[in-house]
Amino acid sequence: MMVQDITIEELLKIKDIVLLDVRSEGEYEEATIPGALNLPLFSNEERAMIGTTYVQVSPALAKEQGLAIAGPKLDGLYNQARQWSKGRPVVLFCWRGGMRSKSLATVLGLMGLPVYRLQGGYKAYRHLVHDYFSREFPFKVVVLRGNTGVGKTELLKRLRADGYPAIDLESLANNRGSVFGSVGLGSGPSQKSFEAALYEELRMLADFPYIIVECESKRIGRINLPTNVYEAMKMGPQILIYDSVQHRVERLIKEYTQYPHADLEIKSALGRLTKNLGHKTIAQYSALLEQGNLEEFTEGMLKYYDALYAYPNHPSNDYDDSISNEDPEKGIKELEDYLDQWSGILRRTTLFGICDTAK
Repeated sequence: MMVQDITIEELLKIKDIVLLDVRSEGEYEEATIPGALNLPLFSNEERAMIGTTYVQVSPALAKEQGLAIAGPKLDGLYNQARQWSKGRPVVLFCWRGGMRSKSLATVLGLMGLPVYRLQGGYKAYRHLVHDYFSREFPFKVVVLRGNTGVGKTELLKRLRADGYPAIDLESLANNRGSVFGSVGLGSGPSQKSFEAALYEELRMLADFPYIIVECESKRIGRINLPTNVYEAMKMGPQILIYDSVQHRVERLIKEYTQYPHADLEIKSALGRLTKNLGHKTIAQYSALLEQGNLEEFTEGMLKYYDALYAYPNHPSNDYDDSISNEDPEKGIKELEDYLDQWSGILRRTTLFGICDTAK
């Protein structure tokens, strides 16, 4: 079966395919096209060895070396690709659409699999994402603001379930954004992986003129928000969410204690606040953790973060709207009512050319 080369733009229009990243496991783990499966032609070590031969000896010898390494693997690679394919077309890519994807695509095609090869490889996809976040952001952004524990993330999830264009940036970053942000979550994605995941979310929501996010600083854990997204967050409606201290404490304890060894991770993270709170205060909070007094510990942390973020815990005219989340059902209804009214105005003003907010 003949192998067909496709562009990245053509790839995004094809449905029901299997993406196969034939780069090494290290390259794949650093960043890939979201949804791709790893079918490495060479391991990390093999790739390094061939690269050294290419630079220090000769390209010809490096190709011979690559052939000797890849040859015995081809049967296994074909069987794995066939198992993943289940009759669907496969799209192979490497770093730049070079020898790795070309050689394996040829073999799979000869064996009867429907095969596409991505022109430009992963680099073409990365260029697409980078270009997207280098231009003017094509959405208006509604931002949910409020102190720690008021339930902003829960509201985003409910909005998304109800069909609104909400994006949980902290989930994409695998970090909640504070010194305790990684508790129970493990390491976060690379910058490239985060941007790819965010790009795919935005691509799915392309028919909306706006998105809804939680207020974030420029940095979430180990990643940075793209500048055009961060700047757009400053320009759209700002919605204050507030709730009682009791509810916030309950919500945070439930969130953080669901993970094994969360107490150890929390204590470790607490140490990073020593410069801000002092050794004596840190020792007091550590003692509360050891005693299992999570309510008093959490209340103390809320006092610290409330003073740091300085959001009101009551309605305020400084925001486009203020919504209480003490009753979650009432809170989500008020929020959705606001969004329906605001987005209706947004679409009408766009239609009559008063402002250019839609794409």
